[in-house]
Amino acid sequence: MSNPRLTRRVTLTSPDATATCAWRLGASLRAGDVVLLEGPVGAGKTHFARALIQSLLDSPEDVPSPTYTLVQEYETTSGPVWHSDLYRVSDISEVEELGLLQAFDDAICLVEWPDRLGALAPDTALTVTLDPDPEDEALRYLTFSGAAECWRVWLDDVTTPMNRAECAQALLVGASWGRVPRRPLAGDASNRRYERLQHKASGTTAVLMDAPPEHGEDVRPFVQIAEHLRRHDLSAPEVLASDPDHGFLLLEDLGDALFARLIRSEPGLEPQLYAAATDVLVALHAVPLPEVPRHSAEDLAEMASLVFDTYAAVRGETDPAQRNRFTQQFTRILTETTTASDVLVLRDYHAENLLWLPDRTGLARVGLLDFQDAFLGHPAYDLVSLLQDARRDVPPVLEAQMIDRYIAATEVVDHAFRTAYAVLGVQRHLRVIGVFARLSQLRGKPHYVDMIPRVWGHLLRDLAHPALEPVADDLLAVLPAPTSETLTRLKEQCLTPS
Repeated sequence: MSNPRLTRRVTLTSPDATATCAWRLGASLRAGDVVLLEGPVGAGKTHFARALIQSLLDSPEDVPSPTYTLVQEYETTSGPVWHSDLYRVSDISEVEELGLLQAFDDAICLVEWPDRLGALAPDTALTVTLDPDPEDEALRYLTFSGAAECWRVWLDDVTTPMNRAECAQALLVGASWGRVPRRPLAGDASNRRYERLQHKASGTTAVLMDAPPEHGEDVRPFVQIAEHLRRHDLSAPEVLASDPDHGFLLLEDLGDALFARLIRSEPGLEPQLYAAATDVLVALHAVPLPEVPRHSAEDLAEMASLVFDTYAAVRGETDPAQRNRFTQQFTRILTETTTASDVLVLRDYHAENLLWLPDRTGLARVGLLDFQDAFLGHPAYDLVSLLQDARRDVPPVLEAQMIDRYIAATEVVDHAFRTAYAVLGVQRHLRVIGVFARLSQLRGKPHYVDMIPRVWGHLLRDLAHPALEPVADDLLAVLPAPTSETLTRLKEQCLTPS
């Protein structure tokens, strides 16, 4: 009596989804398992088999179609794998000559065009039928059918959504990075996490970005801006593979030579690095704009007002009327002083997000990171981010030289640009102080509080500009100076210290 059979059907919307399904199957296979791949020419049988085999290999290697060789053999972590294509087999005796019958007992066997097996097909085999959608070439309908006693657990699991670890592994398998060691990299103030992968044999590295959508992250803007920057010969990481629905990107590894780290070890490089970073902004501000949001004066003022909700609140309840008055006045100042033509603003353009790539030439020597929050705005914004850095002190003489360098290269109106620089400096510093306080209070990251005094110093200098006179006194009356007492109180509000 034949074994009872179970059947499950899934719909896949892309080649990557097909590869992911193959990876899930591969994780369950052991020697003696036979998978019969059915479907018309072009259905994706070889793509499915290739993804499954690559998921089991210790290191990447080519997985060619066995159409002409009939059988390809692989040594994998799960044992020997036989991949056969019987399309050209015309007589069942040829199957026996290939040694397939013995392999059915000793290896994992993937068989395309299994109808050629006839009665030799094992009753315990899993049949995978791939049906392309006649109207949408990306769609595949996969039907899995197998003996209940052999395949019940896997067939019940196949329609279960994958967890994040499985999603990440599926992406890496599809990109031939599935069995590569991974180690964490330092993260940032966001919910994103990073891991570096390295192939043992070649030493080639890549970076996995994990940006959970359920925590408000979205990798699509990163991909869009990376492609825009690369189109204009700037060194954003190449996106090697992506799973935007689950928030994973596999990225080109641009290395560890962050500007801030390099300057600590070789201080003499500081002028050259900042000149190169300024020149990148000059070039970036001259290229066509991508389709990204524009932040209005109202938006920027509201971002700055976060400081009332987090930092100023260290003194206790803040007066909503004070916050509203500042927002209205600051919106007016921003409207009057930051009306220059829009450019692409990368937003967090500073020495901890810039990499030195000396093996490249020209502007490509500056590696760009952390630009997924890019928006359209005033040309001075990123220059403020670069030269009035929250994380390191930029010498005032160097700051002045770089402002002069940018103005000379772009021929912007000198006085108007310097005014916008000061106004956007205030906007940025208020927002950063508010964000740093919030990271301590709500995200358990009190070390950000230690950077507030430096940002406060930038804030005081920019508030001295005549354009900020309408808000300067009121702000300084409401915001506490970052004394040791203030900083200690902020850290005491940390809910889950890290």
